[in-house]
Amino acid sequence: MRRNPAQSGFTLLELLIALVIIGLLVGVVGPNLFKNLGKSEVTTAKSQIDALSKAVGQYRLDTGHFPRNDQGLAALTTAPAGETGWRGPYLVKAVPLDPWGAAYQYRMPGSNGREYEIISLGRDGRPGGTGDDADLSN
Repeated sequence: MRRNPAQSGFTLLELLIALVIIGLLVGVVGPNLFKNLGKSEVTTAKSQIDALSKAVGQYRLDTGHFPRNDQGLAALTTAPAGETGWRGPYLVKAVPLDPWGAAYQYRMPGSNGREYEIISLGRDGRPGGTGDDADLSN
């Protein structure tokens, strides 16, 4: 049986088989991809908290104290009024948002005997949680 060049193309059965194969691939690869996306957001948040902690440490070396709660992390990019030892900015860019779009929280003194604490509330944006929803801090 010869085909006419004008009738060449895929049959309905061939298209259905291709769609089933694509569906199976998405079903297997998709969940693994989204699981790794959550891990990368947590890793990004930890890296940003570490960078902010180093900037706070440099601020302390220059001024002799940590930023006050009312100054917060903004003291890393803009000199607080009346701060004589400030030699910043301590960050190249503005203080970033966490990977979930929320601002990092700064507390001085921090919890558990820490001198200060930089906190991300995780994916859910609420205190506590587990997994990707867990709070992250320095």
